[in-house]
Amino acid sequence: MTTSAIQPRVFTRYQAFIIAMLAILQFTVVLDFMVLSPLGVLLLDKLQINTSQFGLVVSAYAFSAGASGLLAAGFADRFDRKKMLLFFYVGFITGTLLCATAPNYHFLLIARIVTGLFGGVISSISFAIITDLFKMEVRGRVMGFVQMAFAVSQVMGIPVGLLLANHFGWHAPFWMIAGFGALVGILIAVYMRPVNAHLAVKSDLNPLVHLLKTLSQPNYLLAFGATTLMSTGGFMLMPFASTFSTHNLGITMDQLTLLYGITGVFSMIFGPLTGKLSDRIGKFQVFCLGSIVTIITIAIYTNLGLTPFAWVVAINVFMFLGVSSRMIGGQALMTAVPEMRDRGAFMSINSSVQQISGGIGSAVAGILVVQTSSGALQHYDRLGYVAIAATLITISFMYFVNKMVSAQPQKAPAKIVEVPAEV
Repeated sequence: MTTSAIQPRVFTRYQAFIIAMLAILQFTVVLDFMVLSPLGVLLLDKLQINTSQFGLVVSAYAFSAGASGLLAAGFADRFDRKKMLLFFYVGFITGTLLCATAPNYHFLLIARIVTGLFGGVISSISFAIITDLFKMEVRGRVMGFVQMAFAVSQVMGIPVGLLLANHFGWHAPFWMIAGFGALVGILIAVYMRPVNAHLAVKSDLNPLVHLLKTLSQPNYLLAFGATTLMSTGGFMLMPFASTFSTHNLGITMDQLTLLYGITGVFSMIFGPLTGKLSDRIGKFQVFCLGSIVTIITIAIYTNLGLTPFAWVVAINVFMFLGVSSRMIGGQALMTAVPEMRDRGAFMSINSSVQQISGGIGSAVAGILVVQTSSGALQHYDRLGYVAIAATLITISFMYFVNKMVSAQPQKAPAKIVEVPAEV
């Protein structure tokens, strides 16, 4: 009786709608980025490019996203977040359409830069909206649902994208993303309400000064450092995962689709549960637990040779659960770092740092890994060692971030949470 009376009050209807919209929006952005990994084995052949060139295609998105995040940071707290979200989402869909029509490698490279310029800012705006509309006590749960976008993109998006690519060519997944994204944009434009409470306390500083002031805050720099390490190691394994699975582990293309689907189902189930757990036992604790699981599974995975499909599935499931737990706990903790007047700028810079670091990781991966004449990858285990080292150092950084967050009072949530209820 008591539980049923309390449960409906966790989120208002409008908050539930916002969570759903942000999760679906994240799905399209994440899918656009993640679909390149399983398409890698096709692009290397169809475009006749090497691993370094493919690594550049992946990192081009990340570098342009990082640049746009820095450029947008000074303006991020000066406009209604809904308008900012729609502006960048329209640009993202346009970039995806360019990918869908790319005739060659150089056009695709330019298209990925355009997509990154707009897509890279969307996550930061989404996280700023989450921070504006939800209390710290439930942000883990919110992040758990939003991070389901990664899982759904594996269960539905990546398998469907691979199926379309195998039957209609590698352009087909981008047509799918652009079409679905257009529908999502319309829903947001029609039903989402303005998110502008932060304008009441916005700074009078000009955008450049606001950017520099945010970048110079010692507490913020600590958080940016943690994000840098978290992203550099994480992005290294992704670009060549499909190639490693097919040529080194002996997985067929059909099994690859099934592998992503099974892994995604487990991530989808455990994402919200992990978010709820982080609200109960602590964001940092869940982050550490996820990091330990990630380290163990990466050490095993990157040193495998020909492996039975069932074992590959089991290892991938645990590896993605570890990565997901790190993301949910880490990002929920990051939302508590900035002051209300700096939220948009902080999230934009943090997203920029994440994208640039990921781009560096992808580019370095393309240099370290070599594809032999048989198609197999050499030195993939080196990527694993770098990722493990980065993960270990990130834990120490996040320890100090957690200590800093625990020591400061949470000032704005009570006031901001009322915004959706009043609208």
